[in-house]
Amino acid sequence: MTGQVKAVARSATHSFGKPTTDRIRLLKGLGVEGDAHLGERVQHRSRVAKDPGQPNLRQVHLIHAELFDELAGRGFAIEPGAMGENVTTLGIDLLGLPTGTRLHLGDSAVVEVTGLRNPCLQLDAYQRGLMRAVLDRDPAGHLIRKAGIMAVVLSDGEVAAGDAIRAEPPAGPHRALVPV
Repeated sequence: MTGQVKAVARSATHSFGKPTTDRIRLLKGLGVEGDAHLGERVQHRSRVAKDPGQPNLRQVHLIHAELFDELAGRGFAIEPGAMGENVTTLGIDLLGLPTGTRLHLGDSAVVEVTGLRNPCLQLDAYQRGLMRAVLDRDPAGHLIRKAGIMAVVLSDGEVAAGDAIRAEPPAGPHRALVPV
């Protein structure tokens, strides 16, 4: 499976959205250079409050641009970086990837998918009703979280809009993504 990087973003503060930039640098085992969520240990404030020693499985946040198109059809105006993602993708079914998938971004960066982003109520502060819009139910009634996926950095590298993305599924059985 292949796709493309549509945009990249980072923020040095724990703000809701992240401004887009020309390029970001991924650092092995840490995340996005210059981003508030950079680190080996969890950096998300709510998770730090519970246990600051847990590993950071949310070093890089990726969202598929196709979600923005879906949301636009429901009256929402979402731009890359607005929902806090570091990498906005195009052409890859992020939500359908198994846990452990490696995403090769650009020439050298590699991230490993750890799970789903669990959307939070900050989405409603950004645009009323957005939280509900990124949640759905499958035919069996199971909750579907559409707000992107999380990953850890396996190999350093710069990533920019227009870069290719190649998905490398893990060996073994498909393990569906769960929130991390």
